[in-house]
Amino acid sequence: MIYELSNPLTKTLITHLRDAKSDAVRFRHTITELTKQLTYEALKNFSLIQKSVNTWNGEAKLDTLDEASIMVVTVLRAGMPMLDSVMQTLPGASAGFLAMKRNETTHESKLYYDRLPSCKGKTILLVDPMVATGGSLCDAIELIKKREPLQIVTLNIIGSPEGLERVNAAYPEVDIYIAQIDKGLNADKYIIPGLGDAGDRSYNTVE
Repeated sequence: MIYELSNPLTKTLITHLRDAKSDAVRFRHTITELTKQLTYEALKNFSLIQKSVNTWNGEAKLDTLDEASIMVVTVLRAGMPMLDSVMQTLPGASAGFLAMKRNETTHESKLYYDRLPSCKGKTILLVDPMVATGGSLCDAIELIKKREPLQIVTLNIIGSPEGLERVNAAYPEVDIYIAQIDKGLNADKYIIPGLGDAGDRSYNTVE
């Protein structure tokens, strides 16, 4: 299922991201803020456990997410600000890393590195800012599925309708939370209007 955020703050933050004058610091900060919104939406129906906590008034059993059962997986390097955002919110979660490179001829991405702790029985929050053709997200989901997680949820900033439908058709059991669904792809399979290259803009490597 695809869930698109729809509120004035989300739209405002997306506009900040699109602005070519936004420097790397502001770009990363805006990605962080949007990721917090996505995390809230993705987790709002999750079950809680009780945890004993020493409060100012003695020990109490309080409701909390089971953070240890959650793993955040990012696609390097564009997804790093999103990973940092989720880990700030859920410091007890673990983290995994995937690296992919886009083939400019086929417009598809190829996985060349993965570092995933045990996924078995865990909820995976897969974070990647851009869903263009959907190929890299499908590849990431397929790799993770082989590690026997409990469920996979994706958090994305911008996506094309065709890319999202590709992922949803291939993996209908995966919930997709996205801040903005854009118009589509151009001839080079880049999202329009999009954001530019999220990795380059995050880390001042725009040429």
